[in-house]
Amino acid sequence: MSISFPEQGWFKAPSAGERLWIGLAIAWCIVLTLAMPYWHFKGKQNSTGEAYRVTPAEFYQRAQKFIEAYKVGEDRYTAIVQPPPGTDVYLTARMWRWDPVLKLKKDQTYRLHVGSMDLNHGFSLQPVNMNFQVVPGYDHVLTLTPTRAGEYSIVCNEFCGVGHHTMAGKIIVEE
Repeated sequence: MSISFPEQGWFKAPSAGERLWIGLAIAWCIVLTLAMPYWHFKGKQNSTGEAYRVTPAEFYQRAQKFIEAYKVGEDRYTAIVQPPPGTDVYLTARMWRWDPVLKLKKDQTYRLHVGSMDLNHGFSLQPVNMNFQVVPGYDHVLTLTPTRAGEYSIVCNEFCGVGHHTMAGKIIVEE
């Protein structure tokens, strides 16, 4: 079959029912376009953190000093740290682990610094549904105030290689 031109008069203007659906689709697009900036500023679900340029080596040194200062145990070769409330807390991402396990106090505020040592990683705190990208060369700082005690999983939601499915971390919130 060869390419041929459509027959003369093939196009017909939309009828009344079609016009209604086209109008509804355009109206819905306008509503969603206006909702995006509204939810960005008023919805309180977007990270209002800071980000600073830093070499992965510098970030790693800071994180290691933090771990040495506040280490209280180990969980499968990963340090467990329990920093005092109000301090800067460090979490490193690298193929294929989050380090360390954080033990935080409920209703206390912390500044969480997250950095990648090697690749782009995705920080996903479950079941809170907090998600953001962790990019090498940046220190991402989030102000975090846990409001419920429990154990929260950190998973990487950005494919980072063959061991991606094993990249899980933990935040423990205590009363």
